[in-house]
Amino acid sequence: MDEWKQKREVMQQYNQTASSYETQYAKEQKAKIKAALGEVHFKDNSLILDLGCGTGLLFPHTAAQAKLLVGIDISKNLLRHAKKHAKQHPNIALVQADADYTPFKHKAFHTILAITLLQNMPNPTATLKEIGRIAKPNGTIILTILKKGFTRKVIIELLKETKLKITAIKTKPEIKDHIITCQNA
Repeated sequence: MDEWKQKREVMQQYNQTASSYETQYAKEQKAKIKAALGEVHFKDNSLILDLGCGTGLLFPHTAAQAKLLVGIDISKNLLRHAKKHAKQHPNIALVQADADYTPFKHKAFHTILAITLLQNMPNPTATLKEIGRIAKPNGTIILTILKKGFTRKVIIELLKETKLKITAIKTKPEIKDHIITCQNA
């Protein structure tokens, strides 16, 4: 399938399900967020990116540690729902954009979190390379990736193609995702 066609389909799917997303997935997503954040040590005045932010479920857990927290998503309807979570935090900015072509300068973010994003991307290697482009040197990258679609071996191979250095891959039986911690070279 054509890359842009797949991205349009994902965008349309999330635009259609945005109003029910939290009802369907909030419990599962919050468990992933809790597990992923156990791996993060935020620096003071961090610039944090929530790549594929969805409805902003991560915002309440990270906004207090950020000088600026940016949420980016391709779905305008998910971003409308994310505004509800962002209203409570003046240091959150929302951007509608493609995760493979972000509008950010090189080496901009101290921490990048991509919760359940890569399985929606037609070329995960391109997404990981973009993450490496916008993460600061030694910046922390936290990924969660569905176990169903990606084995540990596949994840390691994907990350070998990038300049991201794996510092941990964890799985928990109660969570459907692998939790990967990386550092940017």
